[in-house]
Amino acid sequence: MLIDQAIISDIKKIILNSRDRAIRQVDNERTLMYWQIGNRIFEEEQAGKDRADYGVYLTKFIAEQLEPEYGSGFSKRQIELFRQFYRNFPIANALRSQLGWTHYKLLIRIDGQDKRDFYIAEAIKNNWSTRQLERQIYSNLWERLLLSNKREDVLAVAREEKLPSDAKDIIKDPMYLEFLGLKRESAYYEKDLENAIITHLHDFLLELGNGFAFVARQKRLHIEGDEFFIDLVFYNRLLQCFVIIEIKTNKLTHQDIGQLQMYVNYYDRYEKRDFENPTIGILLCAEKNNAVVKISLPENNKTIIASEYKLYLPTEEQLVQEVKREIEKQESDKSKHDL
Repeated sequence: MLIDQAIISDIKKIILNSRDRAIRQVDNERTLMYWQIGNRIFEEEQAGKDRADYGVYLTKFIAEQLEPEYGSGFSKRQIELFRQFYRNFPIANALRSQLGWTHYKLLIRIDGQDKRDFYIAEAIKNNWSTRQLERQIYSNLWERLLLSNKREDVLAVAREEKLPSDAKDIIKDPMYLEFLGLKRESAYYEKDLENAIITHLHDFLLELGNGFAFVARQKRLHIEGDEFFIDLVFYNRLLQCFVIIEIKTNKLTHQDIGQLQMYVNYYDRYEKRDFENPTIGILLCAEKNNAVVKISLPENNKTIIASEYKLYLPTEEQLVQEVKREIEKQESDKSKHDL
């Protein structure tokens, strides 16, 4: 008797989906349990708030009572996390079922409600795993976006309260590509970087930001007998436009900007539909001179963006210094403009 193998495939899907729902349900229950423990600890702390050392004593006492029976998941450090969890998320109904306890352990370490809200919205919208959320926090996604955008706009886009009106609302500078596994000291060509990006396309899309979909690599253009090849082509559903990426492993030149501008013009004239927005071009380069970029482009430019790539995630000290330099630069530019 011949049996359609589709039934086996359908049953396997049912089993996997049921398992996934069961795992999520267990994780949600665990998260709520930890929240309730944190709530109870907070209530007890309030009752003994006249003693300055009561909180420290309380978490130590609870851990000593619970850890022997329930294991290391109820150590003093974990008990303190439960308390911090409740303090940062005091409303049980506001807990998001899409996020598990491992997500919340990262989120409760973030200072600032706006910043925390941003990562919650992004994690849910992009279905980030714990590893992906940790990477975005560690690479200072929030700070990188805020360097060139208003905080309210960043949050509004993250919460899907508004669509991005400018490519700079979602495109990062610099981009961190440590997942490519390329060595900073090694010599490599644009083709090497392009191949590594295609191999790690999922991670690259995550670093690019919201709404990106891969379209083509080495897209061939025929222009009056001449052939040109665009490194990478994407489409962004939020911006509703094509996004062309040209890779440069050396310092960016004004000739590179001109080349990308030609590709952008071609897409606008021959590929873009009437309902779509103008094509965006990104020069992904090892190094750039912002003054050269600025002079090479029209003052009202919104379609060509130069973004440096970094092959290693920075240390916390490097990130702080980078943020300070960028803020000082923006203040200096503003002062010159005011004059």
